[in-house]
Formats: sequence, structure tokens, C-alpha cells
Amino acid sequence: MSKHLDPSSNPLNMETIQEIDDLELPIMQKHHLRILAHCLQILKIINSNDSLEHQNKNSLREWCDNQSKKFDDKKFSDLFYEQLETTSKKLSTFSNKIGKNIEDLEIDDLVLLVEQR
Repeated sequence: MSKHLDPSSNPLNMETIQEIDDLELPIMQKHHLRILAHCLQILKIINSNDSLEHQNKNSLREWCDNQSKKFDDKKFSDLFYEQLETTSKKLSTFSNKIGKNIEDLEIDDLVLLVEQR
């Protein structure tokens, strides 16, 4: 394992991972659900760290750039940003559709989104 990776830094806790694994879903839907849950947790972390000084900045871009520093890889930052931005839009559209704020989405909500595909 790379010295740069810290398993304790995973935004998903073991309880959430186990909850997803225990669901009666096909393996690909579980995988998609883990990705959505991971992205949602990242978005929640970014939103909780936002302060007034960052309101005019693109917090998601900044967060991805900071993550890429661990790997010294700008392409990683660009790709990660693109994926997170796309997922953020998908989660936002879905949360609006079900009448929730994106920060209030839970695993059950994400299961509904995955099952709609």
C-alpha cells in the first residue's frame, strides 16, 4: 500500500460499507451505491468545511487539487473533479426530485437512485 494512503481517511465508515454489502442488490448496483455514498460524503465534508472566505471559490475544485497533491498528479485532480462534479449534479437533481437537501440524503435514498437506473 502506498505510504500516501491512509485507510482511516476513507469518508465511508465501516458501518456504512457493511450496510451496503448487506443489501439484496446485484453486485454492480452495490458498487454504484458505494461510489455514490463515497461522493456524497466528500460533498458533505466540503460543505462543512466551507467558510465565508471560500464562498466565492470553487470548493470542489480546491478540494480535488488538495487531494491530488498527495499523488503529485494534476491529471488525477482534473479527472476526480470531473467525476465528483458530475455526481454532485446527479445527486442534486435527485435530491430536488424527492424533496430533500443533498446533505440530507441517506443510504435508502441512494438505493432508490441506483434502482432507477
